Amino acid sequence: MIRIVKMTFDNNKVAEFLDNFNQYKNAIRNFKGVQFLELLKDKNNPNIYFTYSIWETEQDLENYRNSDLFKSVWAKTKPYFIEKAEAWSIDSVAKLP
Repeated sequence: MIRIVKMTFDNNKVAEFLDNFNQYKNAIRNFKGVQFLELLKDKNNPNIYFTYSIWETEQDLENYRNSDLFKSVWAKTKPYFIEKAEAWSIDSVAKLP
């Protein structure tokens, strides 16, 4: 399962978000069920970022969302938003090498 989260930050908080992400990225990546984690930045809007993650199961994602790790990361990240985060859980339909 693929999870994409769009986050729009206050321009003055982007550096703090990146510091926070860098502090926790390895712990998130090594959380049970995470197969892949990537942070992406919008080309035209430097305050919009996306996380792209691949999970073994939907339950693994739910376990993460209910974990102390997520609560800690989200508590630090959420105040930096200027828009509500958007999230999608999707399945791959076709993959071309």
